[in-house]
Amino acid sequence: MEFIYFIRPHKENFAETMSEEEGEIMGVHFEYLSGLLESGKLILAGPETSGKFGIVIIEAESESDAREIMMNDPAVKSGIVSCELYPYRVSLMKAK
Repeated sequence: MEFIYFIRPHKENFAETMSEEEGEIMGVHFEYLSGLLESGKLILAGPETSGKFGIVIIEAESESDAREIMMNDPAVKSGIVSCELYPYRVSLMKAK
């Protein structure tokens, strides 16, 4: 099964105004997503370029497994972003 989750920062202009601590958390968030990629669970991830939101597309056995992945994301766990999870299906994807 595939799922998409959105993360949205709790403040405006997050990409330009993040504190040092928030920057460190986002670095750990990136490493977390890199680990999901290495384990074969991550399909795609990235931010909207002004920092208004980010998306993460994952494969998981169930919605509860997907929710666990999302809730363990360091950016979500720290509370600097809110999150929303939806069932999703990748229908077409450009090959690299």
